[in-house]
Amino acid sequence: MPDLDRVVRRNTIVLATTLAVNSAVVQLVAAVSSLTFVLVTGVTGLLGLGPAIFLTASACTAAFAGRAMDRYGRRPVLIAGFIVGGTGCAVTALGTHVSSTLAVVVGFILTGSSSASALLVRTAAGDMYPPLRRARGISYVLFGSVFGAILGPTVFSPLFAGKNLSADNLTVPWLAAAGISLVTATIVSLVRPDTKKIAELIAPAETATTGPAAPLGEIVRRPGVIPAMLTAFASFGVMVSIMNLTGYVVVEKHHHTQSDVFPIIGAHVLGMYALVLVVGVLVDRVGRINALASGLLVMGVSALALSWISSVGATALLLFGLGIGWNISYVAAAAQLADLTAPSERGRLFGFNDFAASLFGAALALIGGLTLETLGVGAMAVGAAILVTAPTPWLLRRRRLEPETAGSA
Repeated sequence: MPDLDRVVRRNTIVLATTLAVNSAVVQLVAAVSSLTFVLVTGVTGLLGLGPAIFLTASACTAAFAGRAMDRYGRRPVLIAGFIVGGTGCAVTALGTHVSSTLAVVVGFILTGSSSASALLVRTAAGDMYPPLRRARGISYVLFGSVFGAILGPTVFSPLFAGKNLSADNLTVPWLAAAGISLVTATIVSLVRPDTKKIAELIAPAETATTGPAAPLGEIVRRPGVIPAMLTAFASFGVMVSIMNLTGYVVVEKHHHTQSDVFPIIGAHVLGMYALVLVVGVLVDRVGRINALASGLLVMGVSALALSWISSVGATALLLFGLGIGWNISYVAAAAQLADLTAPSERGRLFGFNDFAASLFGAALALIGGLTLETLGVGAMAVGAAILVTAPTPWLLRRRRLEPETAGSA
């Protein structure tokens, strides 16, 4: 392939732009999915069910999407996923306009399915860089979401300003999200060539397994895979459950306005990606296991502190910290999983990882919603802190037993 470096740079910019635009949709889902479900159904006790539907749909799609990526390439799966997401947002908008629970549920299912594709963008990012630079390469793509942290509040905050909280007032924001999803599908279609082809070109230089794809069970048993997956489960599950319940906490528990939610979610997304370029370099330098454990500890401190604060500014700061912790663990886990797989195996492992992590996140969102209603914000925060830090002692013990992968220079 002529001028491979130029092709990689171009694809990296396209994928980063894809995440930047899609980040606005992610923020809307995080800010209003619980409220949308409650306002349309009138059932407050199951406020976590809305995010749970979204995450379960994502989980059920992830494994299939990952395998499809290995078979057909990364780009077709990503395009289809974002088109499905646009359809889901439009159906949700219809549900809020006519107060139809069925339409909202169907919309959440379609939008959740799309999020599985968005998560798998990191598979495409990992394809284009060798192990010694892989965490940095993934961070370059994820950095696009920093601009999405600005785009989300810019687009959606004015749509809620000065309006009473009702299902009807959610229709236009969901329609806007549908349009943004279609723009995202258009942008990702510009990836040329498919990143799987780039991965196949650089594969002979990799220390990861090459050749015919191994069965998933064999891939999971490779040294280093389980620590990365366990960290991904804990960090993703706690992050998405808190993020999706924050809108309800801010409005219903702390009595702020709906428009106040978007700066908080924007701060969280900024924390998730603002330092990603620095994090990518550090993960490559300090090693994957050290980074996995550090990210979980930062998340634990941020989650625990949510039990003591109620102001918009302090909540935004802690959500920013939660995002930074997730950023560290996410980049390290993604790099570790990419290091340990060949191009023909990468999609299925990432898909399986996302399947399990999203199911865990769905369970935590549902349990977190029930905990929030029955025991309060403090109990939810303490439980989240315990869950996200639980793997850390085991990770640190395994640090000397499992060799770091080739990416940890």
